[in-house]
Amino acid sequence: MNTRIETYLNERAAEFGLIDENRKESLRQLAGWIREKRDSGSDALLLFICTHNSRRSHLAQVWGNVCAEFVGLSHVQTFSGGTEATACYKSTIAALKRAGLEISTDQPNEKNPVYKVRFNDDPDQVLECYSKKFTDQPNPQKAFCAVMTCSSADEACPFVPGAEKRIATPYTDPKVSDGSVKEDETYDERCRQIARELLWTMREAL
Repeated sequence: MNTRIETYLNERAAEFGLIDENRKESLRQLAGWIREKRDSGSDALLLFICTHNSRRSHLAQVWGNVCAEFVGLSHVQTFSGGTEATACYKSTIAALKRAGLEISTDQPNEKNPVYKVRFNDDPDQVLECYSKKFTDQPNPQKAFCAVMTCSSADEACPFVPGAEKRIATPYTDPKVSDGSVKEDETYDERCRQIARELLWTMREAL
């Protein structure tokens, strides 16, 4: 893992005190499920779901994977999807780049480009981020944990087909700052919050 990411995650660990107890209750449920899958010798498939699969669910997919690798939980696999497909918003990608991730695409002019996200030199550890419905491939179709990252998707999908477990951890949409002078600041804060909470979760799952 590159040193920028390690530094970033160590900074997030120093902020664990910012996570309130109500949030920790939901995160403990997620950590417990991850631990149970490890103890049973199974992969923990985490499908992060948001309405448009353009902001929060992508941040969670990326940080879920990175944080699992950071603490040594090799059985965790992360995915993301929406109730509809749009595109991964440019400020989501920009915030991840500022955090130290290497991101590229060979489809810059496509409406829904596929972004390749790297956090180390292992060619097998490349995440692909693009907008899709949560029912679309390559998302898991069964035996996964559905993690609802926005209240709208949480309300719209009280039942997620194929999910073994469903947990709601909604985040405020950084979209509220789009086009404003605070856009970068808002996306960076949401990026930090999601990284912080998923790092706390993965450590709790050890």
